[in-house]
Amino acid sequence: MARRGGYARRAGVILAGAGAALLLCALGVCADEAFITEQSGDEVSVLDLATSAVVARIKVDGKPAGIAMARDGKTAFVTSPEGKYVSVIDAAARKIVRRIPMPDTPLGIAVDPAGGFICVAGFYQPQLYKIDPATGAIIATVTVGASPSGVAFTPDGRLIATADRDDDQISIIDAASFTRLGAVKVGAHPFGVTIDPQGKRAYTANVEGDDVSVVDLASRKLVGTIAVGKRPYAVALAKGRGFTTDQYGGTVSIFDLDTLRPVQRISVGDYPEGIETSADGKSVYVANWFSNEVWAINAETLKVTAKMPVGDGPRAFGTFLRETH
Repeated sequence: MARRGGYARRAGVILAGAGAALLLCALGVCADEAFITEQSGDEVSVLDLATSAVVARIKVDGKPAGIAMARDGKTAFVTSPEGKYVSVIDAAARKIVRRIPMPDTPLGIAVDPAGGFICVAGFYQPQLYKIDPATGAIIATVTVGASPSGVAFTPDGRLIATADRDDDQISIIDAASFTRLGAVKVGAHPFGVTIDPQGKRAYTANVEGDDVSVVDLASRKLVGTIAVGKRPYAVALAKGRGFTTDQYGGTVSIFDLDTLRPVQRISVGDYPEGIETSADGKSVYVANWFSNEVWAINAETLKVTAKMPVGDGPRAFGTFLRETH
């Protein structure tokens, strides 16, 4: 009964949030959005970040987990590990326009900054797949390390990094030739990988090491390790700091990017996983997998500024934020 009541309240929030969003757009102040993959609920919730309310739900089967938002905000790409496909979502229309079948279990996904292709990590093969989003055709593949999870591009689109979980390494791939340039050993079981805005360093959240590894991409060397909370899953960067979701700790660990020293730990919801920084760098958004919420953290003050209910089992593993103005 309590569960049903919760769903009823959420439905009311969706309707109220949709009305507020329409009013804001009518005034020319359309808010940014978060597209949250909900693995248990087989949905993607569209969260209006100004009203803190879900304004749409998109049915996505196959236990959606990974997500990559195109730079122009027009398209979201979602991996369904149990369905073995990628759903292509028209972000404005809130609907799936294509499903791309995969030859392996897809998890991590990233979009070429220029929008020409997407990259999907096949967890068991292990391969990284280069896919034409317009046709769904696999253009090229490259072998990476065991159990590739997170995928990230440098901002200029020249390099791609995969977090090869079971080989405790990242692979570095040349995007143009789609060949592996090398691999760098990191901590135990890297899951998420994030590249800084300068395209110089990659940061991996090492699930079994309770730490973050820092890799210099030019020299392909490990340059630092930072202790964080229990079972870190992903990393975001903002205001000269790194932020990790510590799944078992129920925290976000913060460290200084210059000194690579811990700064603070913030308690969030249960089992935080997905994390991303807003385009203006002012906020960090965290998806809490078990407590069905997205939290917002002020990147400057390190204070929690919002707690937003979403659907069942939010993971949002990847880039899930969309600019709408």
